[in-house]
Amino acid sequence: MDEETLQQIEQTIGYKFSNRELLQKALTHSSAVENRLLSNERQEFLGDSILGVVICLQLFERFPNYLEGDLTKIKSMLVSRKTCSNIVRQLDLQKFLKVGKGMVKSRALSGSLAAGLLEAIIAAIYIDSGGFKEARNFISRIFASLIDQADAKQAQGNFKSLLQQYAQQELNTTPVYELLDEKGPDHDKCFEAAVIVAKHHFPSAWGTNKKEAEQKAAFNALVELGILEGMPAELNAD
Repeated sequence: MDEETLQQIEQTIGYKFSNRELLQKALTHSSAVENRLLSNERQEFLGDSILGVVICLQLFERFPNYLEGDLTKIKSMLVSRKTCSNIVRQLDLQKFLKVGKGMVKSRALSGSLAAGLLEAIIAAIYIDSGGFKEARNFISRIFASLIDQADAKQAQGNFKSLLQQYAQQELNTTPVYELLDEKGPDHDKCFEAAVIVAKHHFPSAWGTNKKEAEQKAAFNALVELGILEGMPAELNAD
């Protein structure tokens, strides 16, 4: 990779490397090299842990009144592969990732590979003279707007709002809810609802009222979309 391109990447991430070989390695996928030790896999492993620690510190300091469960739910969304890959696309870094010929048109380039690239860059900054301080500065900077928007109440229960925000920002559409069924006497009814996003029908859910059924249906959609990666399974009860 030429000098001009490396400078462009450094400008984008806001960090100048003392050892640019670390950056080169972070930008090299295992499919592009014969020896996987020459790829970014080890950096990805380290960067994943550094990212988790920094996000935990940020949330711990930002939300002193949130309980462990609330913090865990927000962290799960922030460090998910979906979020990391979105950040890479926003920074337009995926185009610099060196991959094998068979991976050039792979969907993974904008998904898991992109997320791995972000983690590898974090590790590269940490290993370079930047250390933990610069790695934390980088993560804090690129996650700033997401952390500002983080709200435990939203993560804990307002799944319809979260799904609507995602659908409008990422898919330029609005979720549509359908009431599929209702059972029981008037004084003790339960309702089945489902949500449709961009013509995709997601798994339905039952609730003791229409609002609860729609919230659970939105939760099902968020889980399937990978937005609520790592959320407790018991929340997905019928």
